[in-house]
Amino acid sequence: MAACRRVPLLLLLMSFFLYVHPIRGQKSAINGLAKPAVSVDIPAQNQGGAPAAVNGAQVLAALPLRRRTSGWKLAEEGACREDLTRLCPKHSWNNNLAVLECLQDRKEETEIAADCNHLLWNYKLNLTTDPKFESVAVEVCKSTITDIKECAAEERGKGYLVSCLVDHRGNITEYQCNQYIIKMTSIVFSDYRLICGFMDKCREDINTLHCGSISTGEKDVHSQGEVIACLEKGLVREAEEQPAAHAIGANCKKAIMRVAELSSDDFHLDRYLYFSCREDRERFCENTPAGEGRVYKCLFNHKFEEAMSERCRDALTTRQKLIAQDYKVSYSLAKACKTDLRKYRCSADTNMPRAREARLSYLLLCLESAVHRGRTVSGECQGEMLDYRRMLMEDFSLSPEIVLHCRGEIEAHCSGLHRKGRTLHCLMRVGRGDQGAIDNLCQKALQTLIQEADPGADYRIDRALNEACESVIQTACKHIRNGDPMILSCLMEHLYTEKMVEDCEHRLLELQYFIARDWKLDPILYKKCQGDASRLCHTHGWNETSEMMPPGAIFSCLYRHAYRTEEQGRRLSRDCKVEVQRILHQRALDVKLDPELQRRCMTDLGKWCSEKAESGQELECLQDHLEDLVSECRDVVGNLTELESEDIQIETLLMRACEPVIQSHCHEVADNQIDTGDLMECLVQNKHQKEMNDKCAVGVTHFQLVQIKDFRFSYKFKMACKDDVLKLCPNIKKKVDVVLCLSTTVRNDTLQDMKEQRVSVKCRKQLRVEELEMSEDVRLEPELYDSCKQDIGRLCQNVAFGNAQVIECLKENKRQLTQRCHHRVFKLQEVEMMDPELDYQLMRVCKQMIRRFCAEADAKNMLQCLKQNKNSELMDPKCKQMITKRQITQNTDYRLNPVLRKSCKADIPKFCQSILNKATGDSELEGQVVSCLKLKYADQRLSPDCEDQIRVILQESALDYRLDPQLQVHCTDEISRLCPEEAAAQEQTGQVEECLKVNLLKIKVEGCKKEVLNILKESKADIFVDPVLHTACALDIKHHCAAIPPGRGRQMSCLMEALQDKRVRLQPECKKRLQDRIDMWSYAAKVAPAEGFSDLAMQVMTSPSKNYILAMFGLGVCVLFLFGLLCGRITKRVMQEQKDR
Repeated sequence: MAACRRVPLLLLLMSFFLYVHPIRGQKSAINGLAKPAVSVDIPAQNQGGAPAAVNGAQVLAALPLRRRTSGWKLAEEGACREDLTRLCPKHSWNNNLAVLECLQDRKEETEIAADCNHLLWNYKLNLTTDPKFESVAVEVCKSTITDIKECAAEERGKGYLVSCLVDHRGNITEYQCNQYIIKMTSIVFSDYRLICGFMDKCREDINTLHCGSISTGEKDVHSQGEVIACLEKGLVREAEEQPAAHAIGANCKKAIMRVAELSSDDFHLDRYLYFSCREDRERFCENTPAGEGRVYKCLFNHKFEEAMSERCRDALTTRQKLIAQDYKVSYSLAKACKTDLRKYRCSADTNMPRAREARLSYLLLCLESAVHRGRTVSGECQGEMLDYRRMLMEDFSLSPEIVLHCRGEIEAHCSGLHRKGRTLHCLMRVGRGDQGAIDNLCQKALQTLIQEADPGADYRIDRALNEACESVIQTACKHIRNGDPMILSCLMEHLYTEKMVEDCEHRLLELQYFIARDWKLDPILYKKCQGDASRLCHTHGWNETSEMMPPGAIFSCLYRHAYRTEEQGRRLSRDCKVEVQRILHQRALDVKLDPELQRRCMTDLGKWCSEKAESGQELECLQDHLEDLVSECRDVVGNLTELESEDIQIETLLMRACEPVIQSHCHEVADNQIDTGDLMECLVQNKHQKEMNDKCAVGVTHFQLVQIKDFRFSYKFKMACKDDVLKLCPNIKKKVDVVLCLSTTVRNDTLQDMKEQRVSVKCRKQLRVEELEMSEDVRLEPELYDSCKQDIGRLCQNVAFGNAQVIECLKENKRQLTQRCHHRVFKLQEVEMMDPELDYQLMRVCKQMIRRFCAEADAKNMLQCLKQNKNSELMDPKCKQMITKRQITQNTDYRLNPVLRKSCKADIPKFCQSILNKATGDSELEGQVVSCLKLKYADQRLSPDCEDQIRVILQESALDYRLDPQLQVHCTDEISRLCPEEAAAQEQTGQVEECLKVNLLKIKVEGCKKEVLNILKESKADIFVDPVLHTACALDIKHHCAAIPPGRGRQMSCLMEALQDKRVRLQPECKKRLQDRIDMWSYAAKVAPAEGFSDLAMQVMTSPSKNYILAMFGLGVCVLFLFGLLCGRITKRVMQEQKDR
């Protein structure tokens, strides 16, 4: 290296001779030394092919020293006069350096004479072999050497001084010194043999790589930059471990990199690149001044332009690869970041090889780490870093690891896409699994490159992404400053929206796939969470990794702490939690953005979700198949689902779909920083509002269906009931089973009047919410849904799920259900009748009426309250119709009427045991028990409480025949035949029963006739049971029977007596109806005689002629008594007479 360091000194000397006046009378000797022999032959070459320096010196020494008083000029030599006149402007002829620069920088197709070539060669050779010129450098750069301490300390006489000046040429402020240094370097770099020591160090490598011969022969000695370029390419092939790559010697490597470094500031000094890119420089960088690496940077920026020549592009790529191996090859980067590198000790790692420290990747990682830690890095250095990060992302070939480890993937999937970062994005796509498989080493190389380039900090670094997403950024993200890291988050927020374009979507997901695998690559997350990560997850520096806590595991650690309660221990800071939530929102858009999920569920994704058409639905698919997943996949999907239950806002697609309903009904809970399941609960409660669209409804229902698989998936339920579940329902996991277990416990405790409920208050409250939610959709009741799936497909195929519509359809078609489904529906109805609040359809349809009539009623008595107000003029018709449906249901089986069941619990087994004995546990009684109780009511044998309930049922069924299930069963055909108009009436007021009574003689079906006769029998017991008669006689009851209490046939007897009393004048309609009833009862007595003494007694007691019958019966008894007395006396006298005999 000491020998090479003499190069700048020798160049400097020539400048001195060309520009400075003679120094103390020595100028003539110097000029004489510099003058080549023109009039004689070129000195013979030695065996190595190079001109013999000694012989050349002897020749020069023998030449006469012409014009000692004035400087010698190249323009005056005949060998070059013709070429000079043809190629160089006249004003440059008096300046040897200008002439030399003109001739050696000529256009490639322009030839100069061989004699002129050799003249120029000898001229430069003489300059570079004289050891006397360090003193000249000291004279010219005196003040500069004093200012630069490193150069002032260099040892004199060994050529180190000028080498130091070259290294610090960016700091030289003295104009004359600076100009000498810049001009002189161009002489040496025209021929590799003139770079002192280079030939000796690289002779073997040149021969092995066939980079050229040391003998110039007839070859232009001034285009020997090709030899340097050949060696540089060999160095690149070795770094990329290409097949048959030659291992270049260590000394030659240093020499190559030193040459590249010395030529880094001026485009002209890299002769191969200069000749390769001369026209491209004129085309793209005409106005870019040379020096400080500006032309290099300009050409780098236009490297992938269509007009760029392939030769220039290859030369630029080679230089970029050298920069990747040693950042000092970039003059602008080394100069801009020199202070920052020293400040942040980026070259102080003594354990690391020098070659590793010099790599561009190491520099970028070190300085990026400082930036991410909030340290100050100069704007000039950051600008240079940005340029080279963009360079790495544009051309994959600049990263040897990518070329080495991804060669197979590139050939198979990404050949021909190298420009503008397309190959790199193609490899990212392969890495995502969208296009074949990828080798682990290639995947690791890609991850490392993304960390080095750090496109997450500035999307503009990724040219492919920038171009693809430009239109989206201008429309959707125009409010964000250009280059801000939030641009990527903004793009993610608009993923799968109308503003997103397909190409941008692909490029964005390809990049985010790798950013998601290292939390540090999201600069905002790292900035807000680095303190929390260090405190909770024991992380290291930005560019440091740990086997115990790899980068992908740190985010998992952060989000586990993000949702901890205060009781559970340490939590994240508020700012960090916001960022963790942002990342979770993004990951919810694509399952591949969650590294752990993709790794553990790769097999299940292919098995169960390969047919998913829409992106972003893979997690939903895995949740649907939760029971079928392998254990490690099931665990991670379960954890994510549990997390969603606490904060559903991380489901970005769902939140987008539900935006209208959230703004209208849930904006208050949506604005909360901490969700804790409130938003999902609100969405469920408002699931059927007009603002709810299909996408949102489907998403909410899906989440409800997922929740039933595990009670942990319902955050509020889990938090409220976890202790109760552990105590009362251990080993039960499915939410529906847990709800059933807890609700059964609550019901049993209530029925047994236990002083202290076993289920806690907060759990009972949340349990009610869960029960109400489950009643809305048959799919949320798995046992019911599974039992009735076949019936739903057969009977309710056109009925949409939700709003309990399918459940209602099953109830309406109950007679046609399969036995298993019928049993489940009956059990459901039994629960709903005991707790009407669980009857979703009733509560939905009658919501307003409940507020109007039953605001203060207990939830258990809600249906009873609605029944009581059913006939109010203010009652909504739809609600009235729903109430009627529920009444019909209740009358089909006493078990569905809790009030009746409680009131008649003694009467039912006493009077109707035979019916109960015939029934099976799974079958409905079709109103038989209620009919039995009705008959006993007519016989006035029921208990007071039971009698009151039966009276209500009789009154209701008298008005609406549909409330009498036995009448429905036996008289459907007769009603259609005899009373079609009455049955079709919208408002039922007892006209159907009246029609059947009137047409009693026309009824052909015996079962129907018997039911009508029973109705007639029941009507004797209470006039309220006969609504037509009661309406006709309302005034007469008020006038003649007001003092008589209703029930037990008392008011009916009063009217019959009034009818027989000629002094009383009844209303014509009442009189007519009463006479009709007497005729009906008479007919009923004939066709349905009393079945026993009790029935006979009841008929007498309920007969309108009860008094007459009783009087006649009493008269008969008296006659019989008198006759008995008489017979007894006669018998006694006869017996006495017989004794006397």
